Amino acid sequence: MKNTVRRVVKRAVLRAAICLAAAGSLLAAPSGAPQPAPLPAPAATPTPSAVESIREAAVALKPLATFELTRAFLEATSTLPSIAPRTLLRNAAKTRYYTQAEATALPGTERSTVTETTIEEPFYYNTRYGSPLAYVRPLEILAKAGISKLAGLKILDFGYGSIGHLKLMAALGAEVVGVEVDPLLRALYAAEGDQGRVAGKGGSAGSVRLVDGQYPAAAPVKKEVGEGYDVIVSKNVLKRGYIHPERPADESRLVHLGVDDATFVRTLHSALNPGGRLLIYNLCPAPAPPDKPYVPWADGRSPFPREMWEEAGFRVIAFDADDGEAARAMAHALGWDAGEPGMNLAQDLFATFTLVARPPGPS
Repeated sequence: MKNTVRRVVKRAVLRAAICLAAAGSLLAAPSGAPQPAPLPAPAATPTPSAVESIREAAVALKPLATFELTRAFLEATSTLPSIAPRTLLRNAAKTRYYTQAEATALPGTERSTVTETTIEEPFYYNTRYGSPLAYVRPLEILAKAGISKLAGLKILDFGYGSIGHLKLMAALGAEVVGVEVDPLLRALYAAEGDQGRVAGKGGSAGSVRLVDGQYPAAAPVKKEVGEGYDVIVSKNVLKRGYIHPERPADESRLVHLGVDDATFVRTLHSALNPGGRLLIYNLCPAPAPPDKPYVPWADGRSPFPREMWEEAGFRVIAFDADDGEAARAMAHALGWDAGEPGMNLAQDLFATFTLVARPPGPS
């Protein structure tokens, strides 16, 4: 009886030891016994590239695209090329940026002071200003105003900020011109393929051309930008807080047009074709309380009064219209409220737009 009990206990102990060993027990195996093969480590989930992330965001935004124009804009993300890291050089003050060829041509003393900076694909497409797909809201507004397609249109983006949305519009057949004063962007988008013809889906093709300098204050820049535009758009640049701050503000955070307001508005009128549309679209955070430093970019109202637009010959379609609800839906789809810390969209994201048109015929 005792022997039977001992055999039963022995078998139970052996089964328990086997189970413990299979579960990762620290019990040592007998010397010379074959060791179990280690379980394979779980495969790491690859981090999506910037282009892949933009395409994923386009899928998330698609339910918000109510016009064929904006759906086509999102679908055009399939045409965006991948961008290999590129090296730029900059001076110590970060006021001048150079391509490698430009830096090589600098005088020796100046060349010795520049330092390298590497630009990866996410910065190429997003720069400091966020996803190119945030242009889905301006395009929705333009589509509602009667612009059904971009093919064959000439578009000017004042203060374009990054190249991704320009390439998407060009892939839909538009001739797109961007103007900027940011010294980094001139050097960043100087490589072959950044500008010029952009092939789209189904045989459509447009183009991207970038102009560096102050428009319209600098005569050569004004000449290079030219006229004959069907659409002029400016996103997050022409803000009242940037141009006419209501409180003292850091001058480096302001936008200086270089001409008086009336001249600027008249120049835009001259640059636009009869029947063309001009849209100012601004996303803004909540304004700072009176006891905190002034935030210029929080005031997204038109810097130019309605009367000035009308005196220049424009027809005002919408003036300082509220687009906050739609902008917050867009931001949620883009994941701006995700992660830690995520943006509190209800309390810290607002949007306004002003839409004007140059009447058809002589004016």
